[in-house]
Amino acid sequence: MPSSRRCWSNWRRWRPTARVEPAPGPKASLTGAGLRKAIMAIWCVGFCGMQWRAIGQLTDIPFGTLYTLFARWTRLGLWRRLLDRLRRTWRLACGDTAEPSAVVIDSRTCPAAPSCFARGVDGGKKIRGVKVHIAVEKYGIPLAIDAAPANVHDTRGIVPVLRQFAGCGFQGPAIGDLGYRGERLAKAAETFGITVRPIARGRKGVFIPTEIAWVVERSFSWIRRYRRLNTIVERTKEHLVAFVQIAFISILARRLKRLVPQEVSA
Repeated sequence: MPSSRRCWSNWRRWRPTARVEPAPGPKASLTGAGLRKAIMAIWCVGFCGMQWRAIGQLTDIPFGTLYTLFARWTRLGLWRRLLDRLRRTWRLACGDTAEPSAVVIDSRTCPAAPSCFARGVDGGKKIRGVKVHIAVEKYGIPLAIDAAPANVHDTRGIVPVLRQFAGCGFQGPAIGDLGYRGERLAKAAETFGITVRPIARGRKGVFIPTEIAWVVERSFSWIRRYRRLNTIVERTKEHLVAFVQIAFISILARRLKRLVPQEVSA
């Protein structure tokens, strides 16, 4: 028994000291070049249609960090506020007022993957997916964006869009195609102080640019270049709307960047 005690004490004396790992703490927030790289990575997800894991491998930033940043900024409304600021800046640079006096409303049906938040079948276009409802001003920049299953009629799906930009103080006409006819939509718009004006934009299958109603078709053609918006895979409606906002933020940022050298040379 004494020998065993002596061996135990010797082992405790000569045993190698164990390396104590530091307790994991909160990660340092991205700043400077790292933050710019993360923003560019989120833009690449929308423009190139890349997966979060793939862009994480290319940028050496954990994809969980990128997705958490995107989800947090979406929840805080950062993309919406940034788009509104750039839209007002662009309108003032064009010599116009900061807020529009009329908007154009329309929808675009996009095919959706089974992982999408909701899917429906658009009977007219024979597409199973979602509809992106949008209201733009005369320069083609959106004031409000919403999404719904493709089987939801335009007169119902546009109501949340009307509510959004009416909450910002907009009072004026909303121009749309003949699909926005009906007393139910007219009464819903009156409660928001908005008048819906359905007009014909085609005749015998030929598109006719009437007033400023054609600008919304140009807006849809702009965001068609962003592959993430061609086949919808988002699990929440808020993330889909955020990628649409990021697309228009990218468009406006390039416009304003080209505008600055012109002002300096003048």
